[in-house]
Amino acid sequence: MAYTKEEKSWIFQDWANSAYSIMITTAILPIYFKGVAANAGIADTTSTAYWGYANSIGTLLISLLAPILGTIADYQFFKKRFFSIFTAIGIAFTFLLIFIPTDAWLLLLGFYVLSLIGFSGANIFYDAFLIDVTTNDRMDKVSSAGYAYGYLGSCIPFIIFIIFQATGILPISDVALVNIGFVMTALWWLFFTIPMWKNVHQIHYIPAVKKPVRTSFKRLFHTVSHISEHKNIVIFLIAYFFYIDGVDTIFRMATSYGIDLGISQTTLILILLMTQLVAFPFTLLYGYLAKRSSAKPLIFTAIFVYIIICIYAVFMKTALDFWILAMLVGTSQGGIQALSRSFFGKIIPKKRSNEFYGFYNIFGKFSAIMGPALMGVITQITGKTQYGVASLIVLFLVGGILFLFVKEKNLENL
Repeated sequence: MAYTKEEKSWIFQDWANSAYSIMITTAILPIYFKGVAANAGIADTTSTAYWGYANSIGTLLISLLAPILGTIADYQFFKKRFFSIFTAIGIAFTFLLIFIPTDAWLLLLGFYVLSLIGFSGANIFYDAFLIDVTTNDRMDKVSSAGYAYGYLGSCIPFIIFIIFQATGILPISDVALVNIGFVMTALWWLFFTIPMWKNVHQIHYIPAVKKPVRTSFKRLFHTVSHISEHKNIVIFLIAYFFYIDGVDTIFRMATSYGIDLGISQTTLILILLMTQLVAFPFTLLYGYLAKRSSAKPLIFTAIFVYIIICIYAVFMKTALDFWILAMLVGTSQGGIQALSRSFFGKIIPKKRSNEFYGFYNIFGKFSAIMGPALMGVITQITGKTQYGVASLIVLFLVGGILFLFVKEKNLENL
C-alpha cells in the first residue's frame, strides 16, 4: 500500500530537519568550532570535551521541559502550536549563527545550544504525530521511512556544500562558505516543513479544558505517582535510556573524534556523506524486516552492532579504520532509532501520546547528557578519545539486558 498524504508529509519533516543533524550537529559546525577553538589556544581534546558539554547542556534544558510540554500538547490544538514554536526557534538560531564573530567560540556554542533546543523540542511533537498519521500495523514502516528519507534528504545540501568547498567555485573565504552552509540548512528546514504544517493534524487528543497548564501538571503528577500501572512502558524507557545514549553520543561526537585521530576535514566530510547514503537503504531494510517479523529482534541486532563499534574504536589508528566504523554506524543508526520510536508508539495509549512521548524524549535526551559528558571526562582523563568511545559499551550492554524484559504489545488495555 502506498503512503497516504499525511504519512508522506510526516516523512518529509524528517527530510527537512535531518539537514540540521548532519550540517550543524555532525559536520560543518563541529569542524568549524574545532578551528575557532584551536585559534583561541584550546587543545583538541579539550575542545572535544567542550563540544560534548554543550550538547549535554542543550539536551538537559529541553529534557526538563519535555514531560510537561508533552502533557499539555495532548489537549486539542496544542501539539501543532508547540511543534511550530520550537521549529521556529531552531531555524532562527541556525540562521543567526552567521552573525557570530570568528573568535567568539563560547558565543558560538551558546547559539548552537539554542538551535539544538529548537530542533530537539520540535522533535518531541514530531515523534508524537506518528500516532496521528498512521496505524499500528504500518508504524514500523512509516517510522523507518522517516529516518531513511531523512538521511537521503540531508545528503542534498551536504553534497552542495561539499561541491562548493572542494571546487572553490565561489570566490569567498572559508568562513563565508561555512555561513552559506548555515543559511542553506535553515532554508532547507523551513521549506520542507511546509507539508507538515499543511497536511498533518492532531487526530488523537484530550478535549480542551479551561486551565490546560494546571490540569496538565495534575495529569503528569498522576502518571508519575501511578507509574507502577505502566510497568512495560517504564522498562522500555529505562532500556531505551541506556542504549540510545550510546547511539546519540557516537553520532554527535564522531567528527571531533575523527579530528583527534588526525583525519583531514575533507576525508571526514566524505565519510559522513557515505554514512548517510549507507543509512538510507539499511533503515528501510529494518522497517521491511520488522513488518515481516517484529521490531524487537531487530533492535537487539542494532545494539549488537553498536557493541562491535565500541570495541573496534579502541583499535582505530587510520582513516580506513574510521571509514569502516562509520559504515557500521550507517547500517544500524537509523534502524534502531526508527524502530524504537514505532515500538514505543505501539505500547502507549494513543490519546495520551504526547504525554508519553514527552517521557520518551526526556529519557532519550537525558541519556544524551550522560553519554557526551562521560566520553568527554574519560577523554580528558586519559588523553585518548578511543577510550572515551570504548566507555560507551556499558550503555549498550545495560540497555540490551533491560530490553529483554519488554513486551512488544500494549498489555495495559489503555
